Amino acid sequence: MADQIPLYPVRSAAAAANRKRAAYYSAAGLGLGPGAERPSRYQLEDESAHLDEMPLMMSEEGFENDESDYHTLPRARVTQRKRGLEWFVCGGWKFLCTSCCDWLVNICQRKRELKARTVWLGYPEKCEEKHPRNSIKNQKYNVFTFIPGVLYEQFKFFLNLYFLVVSCSQFVPALKIGYLYTYWAPLGFVLAVTIMREAIDEFRRFQRDKEVNSQLYSKLTVRGKVQVKSSDIQVGDLIIVEKNQRIPSDMVFLRTSEKAGSCFIRTDQLDGETDWKLKVAVSCTQRLPALGDLFSISAYVYAQKPQLDIHSFEGTFTREDCDPPIHESLSIENTLWASTIVASGTVIGVVIYTGKETRSVMNTSNPKNKVGLLDLELNQLTKALFVALVALSVVMVTLQGFVGPWYRNLFRFLLLFSYIIPISLRVNLDMGKAAYGWMIMKDESIPGTVVRTSTIPEELGRLVYLLTDKTGTLTQNEMVFKRLHLGTVSYGADTMDEIQNHLRNPYSQQMQSQASGNNTSSTLPRKAQSSAPKVRKSVSSRVHEAVKAIALCHNVTPVYEPRAGMTGEAEYTEADQDFSDGNRTYQAASPDEDESTTEIMFYMKGADVAMSSIVQYNDWLEEECGNMAREGLRTLVVAKRALTEEQYQDFESRYSQAKLSIHDRALKVAAVVESLEREMELLCLTGVEDQLQADVRPTLEMLRNAGIKIWMLTGDKLETATCIAKSSHLVSRTQDIHIFRPVTNRGEAHLELNAFRRKHDCALVISGDSLEVCLKYYEHELVELACQCPAVVCCRCSPTQKAHIVKLLQQHAGRRTCAIGDGGNDVSMIQAADCGIGIEGKEGRQASLAADFSITQFKHIGRLLMVHGRSSYKRSAALGQFVMHRGLIISTMQAVFSSVFYFASVPLYQGFLMVGYATLYTMFPVFSLVLDQDVKPEMAMLYPELYKDLTKGRSLSFKTFLVWVLISIYQGGILMYGALLLFESEFVHVVAISFTALILTELLMVALTVRTWHWLMAVAEVLSLGCYVASLAFLNEYFDVAFITTVTFVWKVSAITVVSCLPLYVLKYLKRKLSPPSYSKLTS
Repeated sequence: MADQIPLYPVRSAAAAANRKRAAYYSAAGLGLGPGAERPSRYQLEDESAHLDEMPLMMSEEGFENDESDYHTLPRARVTQRKRGLEWFVCGGWKFLCTSCCDWLVNICQRKRELKARTVWLGYPEKCEEKHPRNSIKNQKYNVFTFIPGVLYEQFKFFLNLYFLVVSCSQFVPALKIGYLYTYWAPLGFVLAVTIMREAIDEFRRFQRDKEVNSQLYSKLTVRGKVQVKSSDIQVGDLIIVEKNQRIPSDMVFLRTSEKAGSCFIRTDQLDGETDWKLKVAVSCTQRLPALGDLFSISAYVYAQKPQLDIHSFEGTFTREDCDPPIHESLSIENTLWASTIVASGTVIGVVIYTGKETRSVMNTSNPKNKVGLLDLELNQLTKALFVALVALSVVMVTLQGFVGPWYRNLFRFLLLFSYIIPISLRVNLDMGKAAYGWMIMKDESIPGTVVRTSTIPEELGRLVYLLTDKTGTLTQNEMVFKRLHLGTVSYGADTMDEIQNHLRNPYSQQMQSQASGNNTSSTLPRKAQSSAPKVRKSVSSRVHEAVKAIALCHNVTPVYEPRAGMTGEAEYTEADQDFSDGNRTYQAASPDEDESTTEIMFYMKGADVAMSSIVQYNDWLEEECGNMAREGLRTLVVAKRALTEEQYQDFESRYSQAKLSIHDRALKVAAVVESLEREMELLCLTGVEDQLQADVRPTLEMLRNAGIKIWMLTGDKLETATCIAKSSHLVSRTQDIHIFRPVTNRGEAHLELNAFRRKHDCALVISGDSLEVCLKYYEHELVELACQCPAVVCCRCSPTQKAHIVKLLQQHAGRRTCAIGDGGNDVSMIQAADCGIGIEGKEGRQASLAADFSITQFKHIGRLLMVHGRSSYKRSAALGQFVMHRGLIISTMQAVFSSVFYFASVPLYQGFLMVGYATLYTMFPVFSLVLDQDVKPEMAMLYPELYKDLTKGRSLSFKTFLVWVLISIYQGGILMYGALLLFESEFVHVVAISFTALILTELLMVALTVRTWHWLMAVAEVLSLGCYVASLAFLNEYFDVAFITTVTFVWKVSAITVVSCLPLYVLKYLKRKLSPPSYSKLTS
């Protein structure tokens, strides 16, 4: 049906404009003369413009209704801008304030322009400009900004600001109600707790900074070595860094104790990668006989301006005191970035960037403060309560008849009813969050889990989208060599012994020839082979050649440890080239190489996408790559090219010349290398397997059943990603997969989206390039379609694209997102998501340190969400609403009391009664709700469908809030009217009866709310009741002790309490019987 639907043109001015434009271009094209290509380009442009006339088929109704929005594309939908006062009221004021603040901040903190620099070796005083101090500062505040900063962070919340205004009003005599401490004590407690917590965190940050800044390093001077603090290091200093010591600032590598003139550094704290990086010393300074000779030469380093990119550097080293002057190019391999650690030998470097200008500091972004959805919802409810408070006060003044200074009475009523908005809400919720974090970290089923952001544990219970990395997250990131394909013959895991035999043959022949002392015999067959290259090579020699190339193209360097023996650090990169003289390298493999051969080999490995255009024509590479990818193997192509001596010398001179250029060095070097990367002989194709992590399949199935949509974002190839998606059951066996064809322009994207629109209930696989094109033209449509898919796989994704996808989902779907990853390339995605989870994996700890929650295995995410996320949300929702109920009930009693006594603005309870009500008498039972659970953890894991209900937010909504408001009004009314009916002669009895009944009602309501009893809950109830009974003896100014001890008091209080609570118990019982919640069906 959908295939037959015609694409009607849009009747709009835009279409007419396009036709006019086309007519203009075609007319212009007629008189062009020689420039014949230009009209065709305009026609192409116009074709894409014509797409404005074609509707993108988004919904079936769109085709039935001519006026439908779907007939126009998103570019055509321009909303009318609000003007004047309407704009100002609808958020314009906020925009203006923000702009003014930003402008002031920019003026106060005007950044210095970063410039390139010339650094003289060992002479910091020669620096023309002043450079920043080399101190690390992670503190948020200083001595002067600490108190203002913390207070601002607290009072930007509506709740706290409201209470500050209320408390300050008590200094005005006309508005004073009761004692000052009834308002200032709770507020002071909240602020004291916050300031203490911030002060401790700030002090810890200060200590960490001080420890790093006061680390001692050896500085080389004319007089010898001197010890210097890290924070006192300057640009131009010569610094000596020992093995396993942190590099204090960005340096150019001059000398090393290693004979090879190179060293290894660990960069896991910089880029999250655990493999060691090889760094090479400047050859001019490495050749100097002694360390002190660095001061006997006149040399300087020219360095580019400080940049963000940690993977590139351009500079030159110049020695002036010799004739001719020596110029050496400097690249990334000659640098030692700050925060990396020396893994081998001792290094000497010249400092080029310090402090804020180092790569590690420039790449440190301040992560956004994440606020949970529950906190935002509660903030909305407190605003609703504020509106109710104002309305109630206005009603009271109106009923008074606006007598006398009515505005003063209005303000007094606002103060009397201020308990509608409970200040203890923030304290209870923050303490609850801390308790949930402690429970998560103490859970033995998910060992090693760390809660790094304690403010959002409830977010784990509201997730709809889970965006996951592939390598190291779903898979183990442990590569197992599975396949070697030579074109005509393929070796698998079961035939690896054959490769060993093929390799043994040439070497065993050499061994025999060495043993017999006959050196010439080993070289004869080779000479014959090289003199007759036309002869087809035997399988054995081809295997030997392929394995040799693989060995040379991987930097495996033995590192000798005193006790640990020999370890190898392998470095795998997508396209790692080896420019060394093939003759010398070959000698290491076979000592009996004939010196007379002058053949030089250039070996290269890389991804099949890059290599397919470089190797000579063949008919098997593309097909075999596809086959391996379908098996879930990661492929790598290995090739070689023989060079003559002249070719090599020509290449070397052009290469060194390109490396010395200051402008566009990377492009020039790439162009020279590319001249070699032509018509290479294809040697082999390798396949390695990255195995799935433990229990990935059941975990993904559980998450799917919980209603969570899973998107896999990976930098891997489309075929490999698709294969892993199937093998991990991210896409179920019955589901179709729609592979989005590569698109490069608007027209192709339009057609491909229409094709995808016709598919139903199928998983989407799309590449990063196609995604970029679609988002450029059809962002809204693509996201809307993708959100309907059960699973989405995005392959060939860059780190910035991953973060962009997260933000798109947040904007368009408006649902909570969670990102999970294990490498430095996942950090941006983790920080952008509402809830970020990091896995401590093979790629280092960078993702786990940047995340809100850190786990050790992917399977732990199941329990983290199903058990802890679910219970945290449900508990906080119950706790928040109960604290509001506690404030509402006392405000209702105050309203009833005032209305009975001629709308007088007189407080019902004063002094300690108000403070004790919110703290000592009810705090522990109410807070014990954080231990409540509706189902056992095992049940929550067994029935993930229970999680689905949470995403609808039914535990805390305006509906449930209204139910609590009605309960509060009913109970407050009963308690107050009951006390007024039963009080005898003195007013003091009203206070005694109503307050005691109120405390008992609150304790019984906690018992009513609890779903599963914990022994601590019972203790809290008994303890609170005991505290109240004991305190009656000391509250003489409020209670008549003689009256309290009578039977009359007991029966009156009991009667009021039963009337206020019994109906609610009956209603709860009936609801459980007639309309039981989903969890109760499992517990019964």
